Amino acid sequence: MALRILILATPRCLSVPLSARRIAVSHFSSFIRSSTQTRSMATENALPRDTPALSTIESAKRAAAYKAVEDHFDPAYRYIGIGSGSTVVYVVEAIAAQGRAITNNMIFVPTGDQSKQIIIEAGLPLGSIDSLPPVHENPPAISDASSKLLAVGEQDLALKGKRQSLDVAFDGADEIDEELNCIKGGGACLFQEKLVATSAKKFVCVADYRKLQPRLLTAWKAIPIEIAPMSAPVIKRMLITLGSPDPRIRQGGSAKAGPVVTDNGMWIIDAPFPALKLTKDLAEGDKGDGTKGTWEVHALGRRLKRIVGVLDVGLFHGRNGIQVANSGEEGGGQKPVAAYFGMADGGVEVRVAQEIEGVKSKP
Repeated sequence: MALRILILATPRCLSVPLSARRIAVSHFSSFIRSSTQTRSMATENALPRDTPALSTIESAKRAAAYKAVEDHFDPAYRYIGIGSGSTVVYVVEAIAAQGRAITNNMIFVPTGDQSKQIIIEAGLPLGSIDSLPPVHENPPAISDASSKLLAVGEQDLALKGKRQSLDVAFDGADEIDEELNCIKGGGACLFQEKLVATSAKKFVCVADYRKLQPRLLTAWKAIPIEIAPMSAPVIKRMLITLGSPDPRIRQGGSAKAGPVVTDNGMWIIDAPFPALKLTKDLAEGDKGDGTKGTWEVHALGRRLKRIVGVLDVGLFHGRNGIQVANSGEEGGGQKPVAAYFGMADGGVEVRVAQEIEGVKSKP
């Protein structure tokens, strides 16, 4: 997929260091306490001045969040998805700054307990993904083309009109490649994150400069996989067979004995693989299906999802929301329509899928 790269001169749960999460949450709490008056929407969503407490990375996250909200938040929207992690704290900060006259008319849908608390603390109206209203009681039949995509795991939401879509979803990522494929799940929220992303007309990713890589599994070395606990031994053996040298059940660390338990009562396996290929990287005769030691992003994502006991896989790939809409379907796709990266120098780099138009930018 061709991407347009824009360089702008203006201004995730467990994967981020604890110190960074504390800084972000502390800063957000201070912001909420100071926001006692309703503010009208400014004609230009200017980024507030950084405070001395913000590190370079936190400042980069904040800059990316504000620019993403400026470009993709519309006061006319009704349903907004809110992801997990420290970067999304700044997304909520930017949205709350629009004022309650705007946000009180919206419903904010979280991807887990952490983002639920962020929404509540910000005083934003809270909803849930399973309470979105139906659009049609009797959805139309699935087309032959959609049925084929569904059968091979390339269809994200095939039932037209089954329920209300989110207007937009904002979330972070652990790593993003040049075609906007993502690794997510470092914070153990990947299933709900994918559920929200694929329920949105457009999914917008917000991150800092460390997360932008040419290929997935370049800096972030393992794919998070959410699994049923009793299936762990079988899944670990299967992952080794597929080429993952040392898949491990994620442990809770010093604060908790035993495996990490997700909001869904599942475990997380972190499965390392060699850097994933894009279709254009494959040599002639190589299908990227692991038989020659290489995996292509979509091939690996589909193969992992077929393992019995896997709830979902932390690879966000396939189609984006605009591609789904262009096919005449409701809902969204796994891939973001745009990714915003806050840079160390204070700027924001934006990578945009070719299907999206109208993103404001400055050369």
